[in-house]
Amino acid sequence: MRLKGRIALVTGASRGLGAAAALAYAREGAHCILVARTVGGLEEVDDRIKAIGGSATLVPLDVTDGPGIDRLGAALYERFGKLDILLGNAGMLGMLAPIGHIEPDIFERTMAVNVTANWRLIRSLDPLLRQSDAGRAIFVTCGVSRRIVPYWSLYAASKAALDMMVGTYAAECGHTRVRVNLYDPGPLRTKLRNQAFPGEKPETVPAPEEHTEALIGLSLPSCTMNGEWVSGDATTG
Repeated sequence: MRLKGRIALVTGASRGLGAAAALAYAREGAHCILVARTVGGLEEVDDRIKAIGGSATLVPLDVTDGPGIDRLGAALYERFGKLDILLGNAGMLGMLAPIGHIEPDIFERTMAVNVTANWRLIRSLDPLLRQSDAGRAIFVTCGVSRRIVPYWSLYAASKAALDMMVGTYAAECGHTRVRVNLYDPGPLRTKLRNQAFPGEKPETVPAPEEHTEALIGLSLPSCTMNGEWVSGDATTG
C-alpha cells in the first residue's frame, strides 16, 4: 500500500497503459480519478479496481474539452482539496504520411490531444498538485520525438512539443514539492501501437502491465527526480 490515501488522476484510463496504471495505483491504495471518453471502458476498469478492493471516480471526458478540464479541477478541489498524482497518458497517433499529405483536421486533433490537452491539465491541476505534500506529475512520451523518422512527423512533433512543455514545467516546479517527469514506455502492446504497426504480432511487444512498477516509482513521495526522461526499456529490462 505504497500510495495509501493518495489521489491519482489518470487520463486515457479506459484501456492500455492508462488502465494498467490505474489498477496498479488502486492496488497500492490510491483513490483513482479515471478520465477517458469511453464510458463502457471506464466502467470495466472500475469493476476491476473494485474487485481488488480499490476505489475510483469515473470522469467521462474528452481531454480536448478545455472548459471540461477546468471544471474537473474545480470539482477535485471541492472534493479533495489536492491532487497527489497526475498521469497524462491520453494520446493519439494521428496519421502516418508525408507531411504534405496530412489532413488538416487530423493534424489539429492530434496536437489538441497530445499537446494542448496536457497544457490544460497542467493549467488546471498545478494548484492542486502544489497542495499535496508531494505532488507528482508524469507525462507519457515517445522516443520518436528525439529522432527523425519519415512519415512520423505529426506524432513526433506533438511529442517533441510535449517534451519541451513538460521540461519547462518541471523547471518551474524546481523550488516546490512538485516533481514532474516524462515516461517513455517504448514499444507497447496498445491500440495505438497496433495502428502504427498493423502486421506486428501483439505477443512480441511488452504488455502495459510491465510498466506499472516504474510508474508507481515516479509517483511515490520518495521520488526526487525532476525534469527527467525515464525510459521504459531500462525499467523493464
